Amino acid sequence: MKTTAARATWRSRAAARATSRHRCPRPGAPRLGPRRRAARTGQYLALLCYLVFLAFPLLWLISTAFKPPAELATLHPTWLPERPTLNNFRQAFDEQPLLRAAGNSLITAGCATAIAVVLATPMAYVMARHRSLLSRAATGWVVVSQAFPFVLVIIPLFLILKNLQLINELAGLVLVYVVWSLPFALWMLTGYVRAVPREVEEAAAVDGAGKLRTLVSVTAPLLAPGIVATALFTFITAWNEFFFALVLLKSPEKQTMPVVLTHFIGTEGVADLGPLAAAALLATVPSLVLFAVIQRRITGGMLTGAVKH
Repeated sequence: MKTTAARATWRSRAAARATSRHRCPRPGAPRLGPRRRAARTGQYLALLCYLVFLAFPLLWLISTAFKPPAELATLHPTWLPERPTLNNFRQAFDEQPLLRAAGNSLITAGCATAIAVVLATPMAYVMARHRSLLSRAATGWVVVSQAFPFVLVIIPLFLILKNLQLINELAGLVLVYVVWSLPFALWMLTGYVRAVPREVEEAAAVDGAGKLRTLVSVTAPLLAPGIVATALFTFITAWNEFFFALVLLKSPEKQTMPVVLTHFIGTEGVADLGPLAAAALLATVPSLVLFAVIQRRITGGMLTGAVKH
């Protein structure tokens, strides 16, 4: 009996201690005041509003792509289609060669991304590791070059490609995309190279590795998140580009996806809204899929444990 009573007493005391621990915060735990709680709540609300602002066009595009013509013509549109249909997708494929246009966009964007990343990686390494007046001037020129509008360069660019016989060729469009996206890729990768500790390269040099071997075997794997992020932005930029593709490609069989989307707009400016929304939704799928596949490599840390202390 005494043993049973002692056990019951011990259990009640343990429960009381657990309850007091749960109710009372630890002495070292930070306490948020009313102002900090209100500020944090405001930050979360602002972030939520921003996410809704970004997601609304995509959600409305999805809703429009599945609406029948009667719901698209109504004066009081609904958020969700009352009678979802796939006729817009069938009509879009019947009216325009979407698969061929998507293939052309994939070829140009993929080739331009691969070439730009391969060229920008060693150039960014040199600019980040060997700082000089020339590298600073090159960095400034990279930033300034992004401010030039397309209209200023389209005429000389057209003449150069005409002399090279690359007008109305996908290879010419790839060359333009590489030249246009290389400064941004170089500027972006330079920041990632500077974030790589020099101790890693010094350890490789102590082991007898040369500059090229260090760049390929040591620095490049640590730059994987930066390379993937740069490739993603370069690909999306080339995939969505419209102006250069419109001017440089004349044959219908070589036009890219953004140019083909304009064919759903009639001569009087009236858009075939249902098929246009369906085709635009299909055009956004590759970018979304690519980002979903490689987003872990963008956010994942690659430097954990790379430096030994």
